[in-house]
Amino acid sequence: MLIENLSFPMDRRMRQEALALRDAGYEVSVICPRGENQDRERFVVYHGIRVYRYSLHWQASSGPGYLLEYSWAMLCTFVLMLWVSARHGVDYLHAANPPDLFFLLCLPFTWLGRKFVYDQHDLCPETYETKFHRQDWLYRLLLRLERHSYKTASLVIAPNQSFFEVAQKRGCVPGEKLAIVRSGPDLRYFRRTEPRPELKKGYPYMVAYLGVMSVQDGVDRVVRAAHHLRNIRENQDVLFALIGKGDCWENLKELAGSLGLNGSIQFTGRIPDAELLSYLSTADVCVAPDPPIPLNHMSTMNKMMEYMACGKPIVSFDLVESRRSAQEAAVYVEQDDAEPLAQAIDALLADPQRRQKLGDYGYERVNSQLDWRHSASALVEAYSRLEQGAAGA
Repeated sequence: MLIENLSFPMDRRMRQEALALRDAGYEVSVICPRGENQDRERFVVYHGIRVYRYSLHWQASSGPGYLLEYSWAMLCTFVLMLWVSARHGVDYLHAANPPDLFFLLCLPFTWLGRKFVYDQHDLCPETYETKFHRQDWLYRLLLRLERHSYKTASLVIAPNQSFFEVAQKRGCVPGEKLAIVRSGPDLRYFRRTEPRPELKKGYPYMVAYLGVMSVQDGVDRVVRAAHHLRNIRENQDVLFALIGKGDCWENLKELAGSLGLNGSIQFTGRIPDAELLSYLSTADVCVAPDPPIPLNHMSTMNKMMEYMACGKPIVSFDLVESRRSAQEAAVYVEQDDAEPLAQAIDALLADPQRRQKLGDYGYERVNSQLDWRHSASALVEAYSRLEQGAAGA
């Protein structure tokens, strides 16, 4: 399993996939970067999974930066691929994008009969367009890399129906090479714990955000909503806890400071799961501020299911895949603006019965349909198709 943008086992989706394959009898090795504050060992065996990590010295935010980051990451990954192959052998190469470069590393192995599994977590062309607001030669290059990833793969894993349709229409991937494996929390491990009132730092209410903090994630809307609640609606009772990190993290802290929110907004950075669950279990409302842009309409927001696993009501912008995931567990804001987002948060904080109703609905939906056990079965079934294809060949 090949990962570039997160360490393992911090990458929850890849951790769950690796464990599911291990439980199905596969021998799994993972290659990934070292974490910033955790996952620091260069080699570790995690619940029977061998994890090889390399140092990633750059966090890119510009074109040259991405070129440097990805060049180094691909070099380190390929060296470790050769090492793992020589020591343990390889039958399948399971790559999680971004970036859409792993097919290049996997080509020598596919020529030898190994199978490439393209686990498409992000639509890289749309992500680039969202970040840099242009469709230039690099955008067209990303489309080409995506097409080659589709073409090289023996199996394409999509996280939702929208990605499935993109693979069929844009990638011309036949249905027998496609599988939907949704990102869902594993309720055996990721579920509500005892609230810790001290995390509220004396505030009556807490609003929590969990996730990456890049341009397309819209976390600036949460900061501006906090400002609107505190200074315009004169609601001094709410602490905002923003959990996670990303290339906008420093800018968001500067924005919060300029709006006078330093006392009522907390940036935790990336934190271990046990601490993360304490925050979500203590929060009164959770927020998904991903703005209604084409990329986000097609993306499944993992945080939505994680909020629901903790039985928390959600305020979200109105996105196609977010509605498919949360259904009646969320309040949906149609206008991409901090003011209506703040109004929806304020109204939900003032209505404990509605909060309870939305939270209960969300937990039941995860438990009955979106729990990881359903996705694990889909993943193992897709791999069994690969095995049958290999046997038939």
